[in-house]
Amino acid sequence: MDIAQWFADGARIPLGAWIKDLIDFLTTYGGWFFDFVAATFLAVYDASTWLFTTPPTWAVILVIAALSFWAKGWKLAVGAALGLVLIDLVAQWDNAMLTLALTVVAVLIATTISVPLGIWAARSQTVSNIVRPVLDFLQTMPAFVYLLPAIFLFSVGPVPGIVATIMFALAPGVRLTELGIRGVDKEVVEAGHAFGATPGRILRQIQLPLAMPSIMAGINQVIMLSLSMSVIASMVGAPGLGRPIVQALSSVNIPLGFEAGTAVVVIAMILDRITGGFGTRDRSRRRTSFSKTSEPDAAPAAA
Repeated sequence: MDIAQWFADGARIPLGAWIKDLIDFLTTYGGWFFDFVAATFLAVYDASTWLFTTPPTWAVILVIAALSFWAKGWKLAVGAALGLVLIDLVAQWDNAMLTLALTVVAVLIATTISVPLGIWAARSQTVSNIVRPVLDFLQTMPAFVYLLPAIFLFSVGPVPGIVATIMFALAPGVRLTELGIRGVDKEVVEAGHAFGATPGRILRQIQLPLAMPSIMAGINQVIMLSLSMSVIASMVGAPGLGRPIVQALSSVNIPLGFEAGTAVVVIAMILDRITGGFGTRDRSRRRTSFSKTSEPDAAPAAA
């Protein structure tokens, strides 16, 4: 049949049907694997939920405030404590801790995947060429689309929410890690080779420290995207702040929606400032160590 006539007759490529057949194939022959993944993710999520919901509210606030102080100082510690107190006062504490637990699990898994994959892509152009279109697909696909295969593969509950969140937040971690490694001065790397350092040692002691600002920026983006997706994941049964937001949308409950939305904003700001603070501390530490090592060379020149 002529191709033009084929299109004129209304023929189309059944891409959606092919994807559905692929998912059916995976659930039929790989169900044991997805059951194992679901059990593992659920166990990690339950542990994270216990960690955030079992201690009293004041203890969690103190721990997060101490972490904020360590990252950036007393101003962030005070701001984080006040923000968490506000969440408790608007009766969204339990939902906020469930959202935080889901976000932490998704970020840990996404970071564990994205950083090594970004390093691999930086060290191999072939891997980079393969990974780049996959990341383009993951980054541009609408967030709600991730929920469909997650439901079929993992049913409803927190696990499909975690999986969809990981897929949605993976791309910036890989991209910025690769960008950071590739952005390291080649002369510094060549100097390491000249002194006989192995590739692994060059990666650990030269490339990773110098690329750390870019890697931390990628982790920061992973955290922000995970937090935003964890709210959307409530549509597949994930607990947390997404439920009151969806409830507020369905019932046009402006007070409830504003309170839950404010809690999301507070958590996002705290996580953003903490990760940014650790990135700043790391850059300052490297700058100080560099200035100390350069002082003995400068002294004889001055003499």
